[in-house]
Amino acid sequence: MQWENHVHRRTPAYEIWKVKMLDNDFNDSDEELQEILKGSRVIAIVGESNDHYYTSYQVAQYLKEMGYIVYPVNPNISEVDGDRSYPSLDAIREPIDIVDVFRKPIHLDKIVDEAVAVGARVLWAQLDVVSSTQEPEGKALAAGMKVVSNRCIRTEHERLHIPPK
Repeated sequence: MQWENHVHRRTPAYEIWKVKMLDNDFNDSDEELQEILKGSRVIAIVGESNDHYYTSYQVAQYLKEMGYIVYPVNPNISEVDGDRSYPSLDAIREPIDIVDVFRKPIHLDKIVDEAVAVGARVLWAQLDVVSSTQEPEGKALAAGMKVVSNRCIRTEHERLHIPPK
């Protein structure tokens, strides 16, 4: 059973669980993050919004400005600023380097399955996109993907001073 379903979010037990869950190391040394960001060109943002006030939209715009090819993946919208929004990862007809996830953790397992199926190299789960069991992240690792968990791709790109492409 998942802790978040049984423990009130303001209790010390929840805070201990949350800290414990975020202690796992998923390929996130500065050197590995630099290698991922410098060696990638195509990023699919799962859960990108077409609303300018949402973080997913802002991160996508930043990544485009930095020279990445960014594909929005959201079956609920048809486009983002004139660019087609894809209903799923397999609808993208180009190899994907990074699958950047802005969905709730409950969706992570299905997204990992899609990412593995299309041969993506990296699963990047944004802040607070951490499954309670970490099974999806483990599945991605077992499939040979690199996994970055609970980090913002834009923040890491800026912090590491990665130059534009």
